[in-house]
Amino acid sequence: MTPDEYVEAVLDLVERIPEGRVMSYGGVADALAERSGRASARLVGSIMARHGGSVPWHRVVTSAGRLPPGHEREARARLRAEGVPLRGEGVDIRVAAWSPEEGM
Repeated sequence: MTPDEYVEAVLDLVERIPEGRVMSYGGVADALAERSGRASARLVGSIMARHGGSVPWHRVVTSAGRLPPGHEREARARLRAEGVPLRGEGVDIRVAAWSPEEGM
């Protein structure tokens, strides 16, 4: 998979995250690792920062449930509107996490 194809795969996967659910940056990387040969949460974060404006970027959080850096307020409002369970300053990842194996 080329770097451009990986960017597209990340964005396609993020687009599939259902309303009310989230994935971690590492979860996105892990879900694509077999196909792509890449497994870097940081790379996914970089892709989201550069190209994620056209997908539901607010549904991608850290493995601890922290919201996208610099966009916490907007992400929190969007997630709250979708019914995502929040916990403290972030998402209750144990409850809200989604995996592509679950389908839609």
